[in-house]
Amino acid sequence: MTAWIAVLIPLLIMVFALGMERLETRLRAGTVREDEVEDFLERARPDEVKALFRQGIGGALQMFRLRNLGKRHGGSKRGRGSTTAPRSTTGV
Repeated sequence: MTAWIAVLIPLLIMVFALGMERLETRLRAGTVREDEVEDFLERARPDEVKALFRQGIGGALQMFRLRNLGKRHGGSKRGRGSTTAPRSTTGV
């Protein structure tokens, strides 16, 4: 009986450690850097703040990054279409 315990306990500890390592790598991939959060809090729009409360920091940062990518690349197709539509309706 003692021999089984002497063999089983180290095996259980190794399996537990491997499981925790896998969990840690998944959690590390989903973390957000502090400078990203500070940048978001300084320059977020109201719709992005609402997304923060609805979806959490991950969804809000995704919206924030997409908006910043659109600025860097001269605007996205979605942004251009939404700005031209109101102009045509107000001119009619």
